[in-house]
Amino acid sequence: MKFVDSVKIHVRSGNGGAGCTAFRREKYIPNGGPDGGDGGKGGDIFMFGDSGKNTLLDLSFQQHQHAEHGISGGGSDKHGRNGKDLHIRVPLGTVVKDIETGEIFLEVVEEKDYLLFAGGRGGRGNARFKTSTNRSPEYHQPGEPGHECWVRLELKLMADVGLVGFPNAGKSTLISSVSQAHPKIADYPFTTLVPQLGVVKINNLDPFVIADIPGIIAGAHDGRGLGDQFLRHIERTASLLLLLDVSGFSENPPQEEYQTLIEELELFSPKLLEKSRAVAFTKL
Repeated sequence: MKFVDSVKIHVRSGNGGAGCTAFRREKYIPNGGPDGGDGGKGGDIFMFGDSGKNTLLDLSFQQHQHAEHGISGGGSDKHGRNGKDLHIRVPLGTVVKDIETGEIFLEVVEEKDYLLFAGGRGGRGNARFKTSTNRSPEYHQPGEPGHECWVRLELKLMADVGLVGFPNAGKSTLISSVSQAHPKIADYPFTTLVPQLGVVKINNLDPFVIADIPGIIAGAHDGRGLGDQFLRHIERTASLLLLLDVSGFSENPPQEEYQTLIEELELFSPKLLEKSRAVAFTKL
């Protein structure tokens, strides 16, 4: 399945249904009182963290995600039905942002529902407005509108260890050696084009997850080599493992590549340097 880690979707919680203005019409009660019912509540929008998903691909084909509107009230004190809630299933690690301001609405990190936008309240029918001085109110409330906007969903992989290195530094070889992951491995740069996850199991110790992201180059923090799209995948890792090619055939000396990696991490997010990190030499 194609890996998609960023999509734009339009979300809308349901509008509340309108209340109703109605009066009792019975054969022997010609001037019956008000009996307009209330409108139903609009449907809420939830984001559900699904541990079985690892891509946002399906949402790239379903850009409009709308909850159901509440139903209007009716006569004879009939209340409108509430609109159905909408549950959008996304991978764990998904961040939901306002597409215009960049404001983060929520981060999905557990397998549960997260409320994104509540639906509008239903309007009250005219039966609610009957008083001792106004026995026949001829008005009702409209339903409250739901909330709608365009949002950006960005997936940040959740792993314990993030592998960082220049292209062709041996990250894919490492992850395929210590886990059941099967990334493409070849002797040319940028073999890995999408992040890879692997689960490492050592004897009776608790397993842990490592993430292999495409190679980082100078200027990655600013988008060169699509680096800014991939660096976010190590923001949630507990630690970093920097891989340096010491074969003597890399473009730059190991110490220079190490300094470049540190600079790119800091320029992308200074918090990345607060993580514990280790260095591994490859191609000895």
